[in-house]
Amino acid sequence: MSTTAASVYDISVKAIDGQQTTLEQYRGKVLLVVNVASKCGFTGQYKGLEELQRKYKDRGLVVLGFPCNQFMGQEPGNEEEIKSFCSLKYDVTFPMFAKVDVNGGAAHPLYQHLKDAARGTLGTRGIKWNFTKFLVDRNGNVVSRRGPTTTPQQLEAEIEKLLG
Repeated sequence: MSTTAASVYDISVKAIDGQQTTLEQYRGKVLLVVNVASKCGFTGQYKGLEELQRKYKDRGLVVLGFPCNQFMGQEPGNEEEIKSFCSLKYDVTFPMFAKVDVNGGAAHPLYQHLKDAARGTLGTRGIKWNFTKFLVDRNGNVVSRRGPTTTPQQLEAEIEKLLG
């Protein structure tokens, strides 16, 4: 359990439109939390993430996109530019949030929590690149962490299992 919050649902986040909220609104849902970027070699995964959102949203999946500019400046835009890019290029309907840091002293509390709960390869905490994916079950437990080379479609079996 992370020391940053009692539960993933208690963590304060800022929506891409600037509204402060928590993840409480997603209690009881299966969450796929992804640090995204618009100028990354993996940016095409937005298409797969949106496909998962549309395919499974009625069964309780919510994809959550957190733009991050920590990896070679691959998310240079402001929130309005990011929102426009996602809408126009990928017709993104899943919730997007304000830019965050995922590593370092200014890492967002959500990412501190996720990294505490699910370590990377060889037990590392740090996120290595954009499009790292965390799956959270309906009870708020972080159940897996996948690197950027894992495509959204490769997560379908695990998502199906979590959705029941």
